Amino acid sequence: MVAGLCLAPSALPQDEPSLTGAIFTTDSTCTEVNQNTYDTKEDVYIDGGPSHPGAAGLPDGSYCVQVTDPSGATVLGRSDPGAVTVVDGEFVQCYQLTSILKTASSGFTVPGFDSTPNPGGEYKVWVSPDCNFDPNNSKTDNFQVRADCLKGHICVTKFYDANANGVQDNGEVEIAGWQFRVFGHDNLQMWKETPRCAYVLAQDYTLIERSPNELNWIHTTPSEVETDVDLDYTEEVTFGNVCIGAGGGLTLGYWSNKNGQRLETDSDFAALTALNLVTAQGTAQDFTQMLAQNKATLNKFLLNANATNMANMLSAQLAAMELNVLHGFVNGSALVYAPALSACGTAGLSSLGFISVNDVMTAANQSLFDHPLTKAGSPDRACQEALKNALDDANNNKNFTQSSPCAFSFGD
Repeated sequence: MVAGLCLAPSALPQDEPSLTGAIFTTDSTCTEVNQNTYDTKEDVYIDGGPSHPGAAGLPDGSYCVQVTDPSGATVLGRSDPGAVTVVDGEFVQCYQLTSILKTASSGFTVPGFDSTPNPGGEYKVWVSPDCNFDPNNSKTDNFQVRADCLKGHICVTKFYDANANGVQDNGEVEIAGWQFRVFGHDNLQMWKETPRCAYVLAQDYTLIERSPNELNWIHTTPSEVETDVDLDYTEEVTFGNVCIGAGGGLTLGYWSNKNGQRLETDSDFAALTALNLVTAQGTAQDFTQMLAQNKATLNKFLLNANATNMANMLSAQLAAMELNVLHGFVNGSALVYAPALSACGTAGLSSLGFISVNDVMTAANQSLFDHPLTKAGSPDRACQEALKNALDDANNNKNFTQSSPCAFSFGD
């Protein structure tokens, strides 16, 4: 037993050569063998007989019983002589320890047994025909009482990470009702919901937050946490998440149709010309004609763009986002989720995969300048595709971080 932890009781070797048979702890059903771990003292019973089928049982007669700490040094309770009877090598019944023992602290006058000094709530029960409990003429078994284990506090909370930085900043709200799973000693497994504070056994726990049915939620802190709950100390576990969705984006289709064209101005086309947009052939795509002709050219450019030359498809998505920002539909400082860019070393990308729209546009524009022709086999094609996808998702309102929590639910 390790101090401060509540583990399963140790299986100590028995050195009892002169007494045949075996004893074991059980519960009130008297059917479990070596159950060993119990919620309260009142749950602990003892039974005995052959150590295995065909082996010799306990010698018939009357026996004394005592309970000590695991070392046997501290007596915690003792029975009167003849508390247990063995007939035909077996106990005539199973016996509740608190009913046949009397506490050492009372001078063996009050029913029960004292609490163990062992921090893990571990005890040893002795059965012997000799009420002096000679180790060579006794049978023993170790058991644990959870109620006597050391305890500490643990609190589990969930916050909405609006700025997607993995830290709960001032003003970021807590989320109630988020499910998480707890794994503890003795194969403990249970589902709980945030917020949750509990007074629990001092030991190691693993907590795993559950992913909701809705796929637009992103973990911004580790979803699995291992923690050691210590005596009279509050261990705090905090999970963070953010959801993604709409951010005002309008698609290539919008900017190529009459609704988008009604908004397009000469200054828009000057801004598009200043970008490094390229055609399917990898040549510069400029808009330097009259306004009506520029609108027609943009329509054709957006609708005919394709990924044969990935730079061409990236150009079309960049052009649409440029117009979204220029017309105030999208805030250039807004964060989008684009984890695929991590393989490209994109400036401004956080370790969690979030990046501002402005930074995506800057990276896309530089990539088009550096690599205007990225057909199949080009080493630069994959990163341009990641940039294209980030802008495409934003233009289609899929990957913007949301300012407040979205709906979430969990299946059975």
